[in-house]
Formats: sequence, structure tokens, C-alpha cells
Amino acid sequence: MYRILVSDKLGAAALDELSKYPDVRVDIHTDLSRDGLIDIIPEYDALVVRSGTEVTDDVLAAAGKLRVVGRAGVGIDNIDIKAASMRGILVMNTPGANSLARAELTMALMLAVSRNILPAHDSLKAGEWRRNEFIGNQLHHKVLGCIGFGRVGKLVAERARAFGMDVLAYDPWAFEETAREFGILLVDLDDLLAQSDYVTLHATLTPETTQLINEETIGRMKDGAILINTARGKLVDEQALAAALKSGKLAAAAIDVYSSEPPPPDHPLIGLPNVIHIPHLGASTHEAEQEVGTMIARQVVSALRGTDFSHAVNLSFELNGDFATVKPYLELAETIGRFHAAIAEGPITRLEIQVHGDAVGRLVRAIGVGLLKGVLESTSDVPVNYVNAPILANKAGLTTTQTMGLVGLDYPNLVSCRAIWKGGQRLIGGVLFGGSEPRIVQVDEYRLEVRPEGIILIMQNRDVPGVIGQVGTLLADHKINIGEWRLGRVKPGGEALSFITLDNEPPEATLNELARIEAVTQVRVVKL
Repeated sequence: MYRILVSDKLGAAALDELSKYPDVRVDIHTDLSRDGLIDIIPEYDALVVRSGTEVTDDVLAAAGKLRVVGRAGVGIDNIDIKAASMRGILVMNTPGANSLARAELTMALMLAVSRNILPAHDSLKAGEWRRNEFIGNQLHHKVLGCIGFGRVGKLVAERARAFGMDVLAYDPWAFEETAREFGILLVDLDDLLAQSDYVTLHATLTPETTQLINEETIGRMKDGAILINTARGKLVDEQALAAALKSGKLAAAAIDVYSSEPPPPDHPLIGLPNVIHIPHLGASTHEAEQEVGTMIARQVVSALRGTDFSHAVNLSFELNGDFATVKPYLELAETIGRFHAAIAEGPITRLEIQVHGDAVGRLVRAIGVGLLKGVLESTSDVPVNYVNAPILANKAGLTTTQTMGLVGLDYPNLVSCRAIWKGGQRLIGGVLFGGSEPRIVQVDEYRLEVRPEGIILIMQNRDVPGVIGQVGTLLADHKINIGEWRLGRVKPGGEALSFITLDNEPPEATLNELARIEAVTQVRVVKL
């Protein structure tokens, strides 16, 4: 039974979704203090939050069972991602689930500030009729500058184009082809600031984008421009923005998010007559709340079950495509890693990886993480998973490199890995039969086909008559049944390598007897 703690308010649809799963128990505590959260978090396998819960290092340190933190929404600045990754805790969000709501709010704020909707409303409510004082501006033929051209930025650009606006975008990660599809122009930040009548923020908060809008960048903006921020408060130096609004450098601003929420009473923007300020309503529609809630509920349960890790933000690789098609390659890589760890003759210090075939060519980073996980599992004193495997490998001095020249077989989806340790190395290659059945097909110069599961006796011997009979008889004498015997050799009369699947594990005395067979040069058991 998986226990999930919900510490922020979720909609009824999300709670209904969680109640569908028979292997899940959900507890709802939305009024926890920091200490209260620390007290109860050790009981839970997953934590679901919105923006109200601060998932700090000390909270994560107390969470002995925690495997997943799910953020119902996009922003993850209330979660210590580094601390979660160090502990192998998966962090997930719901990109796209509330993008439309945020884009529509951006347009609503742009219209409201342009047409003086709020002051006109307040005036009429006070019994006044001052039409001439609230003459506004049209969006048609104005220039909109989008800083950030991800999901929300694209949706805003589409809607702004429908209003007849010319749209510029600044995003170091955007592609020209995508911009052309949306009928916009990608420019650098200076050009965007200088040309835009409206600047709207849709960038991710990173150390590089923190206070991206500051005294210097405001100085490069068009006189009389309008700023809209529905992304993250810390993208803006709020003191500098307030000064620009007071001086007239900027005509107005519409603000949904703040560097500290709720903003303090003396916040520099609150109360300015040319600012529309609302309490972080970007994702606050019934439709968006329902979608982010049900989406994170499904994601968290799938992650706990190990069936899907979509929208994980702290994996070191991207999950390209359907996870169901990626997972078998991750498991194949783990198996190869376990084999390496089991038969290496010293601590492994480097893994050299090569893949062959279209199916695996895009999965090199994921395969590397799977290999690390497999190698580290037998020696790590903490559970190893896809999140912390690269971190633990770095601590252990274990590196991975993508290399050429390992592939010697012609398979459409071959994963080859050479493990290197002080004084030795070994090459293992594996494939998936039918896209799902893992097989080991190469060990150094030996070609064979091994199903990597169960108890496997690995034996090296001189290729002379009678070895198979002696080994079979000895195992039979000890009541050990052979399930499968796979043998590879370089040439007749040379060295042979056997992988013998057994129904039960042979005791040490049996292994010693096998080792005393004259032609046998090495014998060991691997359990997978």
C-alpha cells in the first residue's frame, strides 16, 4: 500500500482520481506548519503539493520513505530539487496542464491595463461618469515581446496575433522553424526590449533569469511600455519596476506573481495607480485546477508503481516518447550493469558505452543512467534509482563516456558497454528481442545468447571433449537442475565461456568441485 500525503488544496477531481487506486491510501493535511510536516513526512511514500508547501532540505531529510514529490502546477521553486535528487527522490510537475489558463490571464491583463478597466470600474462604482479620463489603447498593430517561448509563450503569441499584434520572442532555446510556424520573429533581448510596446514574461526561473527585469533592462525598454508578469515574481526587481512606473519610464504594469507571496503590506508595487495586481490567479480556473490535479495524481501513482516517470524534472535524461517503449532499454542497461558488477575483478571506474540502431540512438543518456544504476546497486549503502545514480557515481569516481569501436555484432538495437577497473576490463553487449526480451549476446570476444534472469553459473574452460558431461554429472549429483546452457567459443579447441541457468543456487562446496575439473579455469555464480 502506497501512502500519499496531500499538503495543499487539490480539487475534488484530483482526490477522486487518487481514490480509484486500490494500492493507494491518501491523507490530506493542508494546514501543516513546517515542523508539523517534518513530524509526519516519514510515514509517506509520496507528497503532493501546490505552491503553498515549502519542500525544503530538512523536510526531505526527515522523509525516510519518500520516493516522489508531485507538484500540481509548473513552478517548482518551492521544492529543493538538489536535495531531492541527492536522496533519490523524484520530483514531477504538470507542464501544459494550466498553460491555457495562464495564457488567457495574460491576455486579460493586457486588455485590462490597455483599456483602463479597473479604474473605470471603480469610478463608476463610486457614482462617477468620467468617460474622457479612461481613454485607452488598442492592441492592434502594437508590438508584443514575449520573454520565454515555451508552452505559455506560444499560446500567448497565437492569441496576440489574433488581435493583430506583431509578436517578438526572446528564448535562447527556441528554434527559428518553430517561430516561423507561429508567425513571430525571434530576436535577442535588447531588440525585444527596445521595440516592444508590451513585454510579457513567460520564462522559467533560474539563477540566470532571476531579476531579469531590473534597472538596467528596464532602461533599455521602450518609453511608455507596459509589463505583464504571470510567470514568476523573482524574474523582476520589484523596486526597480516601481521606480520606473513612478517616473513614467513605463506606462503601466499588470502583476500576478510576487517575489514573496503573499506580498507584504509595504510591497513597492501594491497601491500604485498604474499597476493592476492580482493574487497569483494564473492557474486559477476550474478547468486548470481539475487538469493539474488529475494529471499529478496519475503521474505520482505511476511513478510509485514504476510504470512511468513522465514530467520528472530531476532526471538527468529526457524521456523521449512513450515510457513503455523506453523502459525495456533502461532495464536492459541495468541488467548489463549488474552483470558487470558481479563479474568485475575490481571496483569499476569507467563505463564506455556504444549503441547501435535507430531505436537506441536517442536513448544514450538514459542507457548510461541505467548502466550506472545496475553497477552501483550491489555496493551502495543507499537505494539507487534513476535520479541519484549519476550523483552516487560521481561520488564513487565512476564515469561514463560514449565511445566508438565497441560494436562487433549486427543487431538493430545493440547496447555495448566496456567496464574498466584497475588492471582489467570487460565488454558486454545486450539486445532486446521483440522490443522487450533482454538478451546478453556478447562477452568480450565470445558470441552467445543468454536470458539474463535467475541463478546463472558462469564458467570458463578449455574447449576440450567431456567438460559438459562432467559438469552436468556433478550438478546432477548435487541435485542441481540445469534450466538452460548457453556456450560461446572463439575457435574450436580454444577457450569456451558458458552461461548455465540453474533452478537452485549451488553451495560453495559444489563450486569448489566444479573448479577442480581439470579443464575448468574459472567459475562463479550470478543472481539476477
